[in-house]
Amino acid sequence: MASSIAATSFLGEWGPFQQRTFFLLCLSFIPNGLTALSVVFLAGTPDHRCAYKVEYLLNYSERESCLDGWEFDHSVYTSTIVSEWNLVCDESWKKPLTSSLFFGGILAGSFVSGQLSDRLFGRKMVMFGTIGLQVVTTLIQVFSSSWIMFVVLYFLLGVEQISNYLVAFVLGAEILGPQVRTFFSTAGVCLFFAVGYTLLPLLAFFVRDWRMLQVGFMLAGCVCLFIPESPRWLLSQGRVEEAEVIIRNAAKMNRIESPPVIFRPLKNEGRTEETRVHNICDLLRSPNIRWLSVTLWNTLTIAYYALSLNTANLHGNPFINCFLSAVIEIPAYALSWVMFRWCSRRLSHFSALFAGGFFIFIIQFIPRRTTSQLMLGKFAVSTAFAVVYAYTAELYPTVLRNTAVGACSTASRIGSIVAPYFIYLRTYSVSLPYIVVGSLTALTGLLSLLLPESFGMPLPDTISQMQSFPG
Repeated sequence: MASSIAATSFLGEWGPFQQRTFFLLCLSFIPNGLTALSVVFLAGTPDHRCAYKVEYLLNYSERESCLDGWEFDHSVYTSTIVSEWNLVCDESWKKPLTSSLFFGGILAGSFVSGQLSDRLFGRKMVMFGTIGLQVVTTLIQVFSSSWIMFVVLYFLLGVEQISNYLVAFVLGAEILGPQVRTFFSTAGVCLFFAVGYTLLPLLAFFVRDWRMLQVGFMLAGCVCLFIPESPRWLLSQGRVEEAEVIIRNAAKMNRIESPPVIFRPLKNEGRTEETRVHNICDLLRSPNIRWLSVTLWNTLTIAYYALSLNTANLHGNPFINCFLSAVIEIPAYALSWVMFRWCSRRLSHFSALFAGGFFIFIIQFIPRRTTSQLMLGKFAVSTAFAVVYAYTAELYPTVLRNTAVGACSTASRIGSIVAPYFIYLRTYSVSLPYIVVGSLTALTGLLSLLLPESFGMPLPDTISQMQSFPG
């Protein structure tokens, strides 16, 4: 692809074409931020009590069974899936399972979308196709008649949501120039996702019925973005003429005269390690890569989603708590950009991850817990989350970089699936989630000191050039 980069360099870095593509792609991340953590309000648990008859279970003196159902308080939520299908007490296990099935869909979508966009349909068709399917699935979900129907559709929504998210991410990385691509891949994507997340509690505050809230998500997803196909993907499929048409249109938009011939055929110089096709199996052969893929990313994901999904259980107004959890990510992503520009990668990641674990862990020792104290942990974890994407891209070699970042993100979905059950630990002890998540995050922060330093280092091109992991 080096020749294609040189062939399109005449377009410049930040012309009207790049600006339009950048902002339209960034706008597509706002609906994802709006719906990714919507289960906080869709499955909010109102105050409730037994309706009438109570049957005391002889073998469990402290438990009781409601024969006539439950009465729910409607002062905070008009309706949620919890109040609609009585997901409390003996049925309370269905609430964390709802979240886990959604993230299971994200895990499945991470695999499926890459295969569909790389091998069959291209970036543009998969992106717009999954956006359309997401709208249709949400509309059907509004009319769910049972919890089973809801979670099946919620799983499909996870597949569709991560598909358009990842494809938009890759599309921007392939169309935009090197400098703009770096900003897009770090601050651009994260900040616009955070904007959508910030809008979630605002929408939920005014729309407190879960079905009508889904209608709002559906309308937000009806975005029509005129973004071209990736010229890189077209070239990889041998569709040179179509790629040239896109580049010439971009040149016309930037008011630049394009050369007569843009893409010249590549000569076959043999299959060295740089040109040999690599796949996901290469990621599993190296113990360095396995450690980074599984341990570091999963711990970060558990901490991030455990904190984000727990906002409804904090003291105070759940809408304000969720808003604070969302808005704190904006300065966190700004700090991550500053740290990534001028600071050591290893120390930046360690300091953010260890601080996040420390703030989460000490919550148990504070007599009167406040949301602002917990948000210190969320701020640090969000900073580490933004840093790890770009840090991982620097550690992996060119022959595996795109596959590796995607595989790490996919592997981390295991953490998002189990994160709701870390919150469920509070049924045994309110402090237990903070102890487990805080300890795990701080320990992983210490282990991250074993990562090699990449600040100021040339990017590795081959697996053999990849730095070894001490210890």
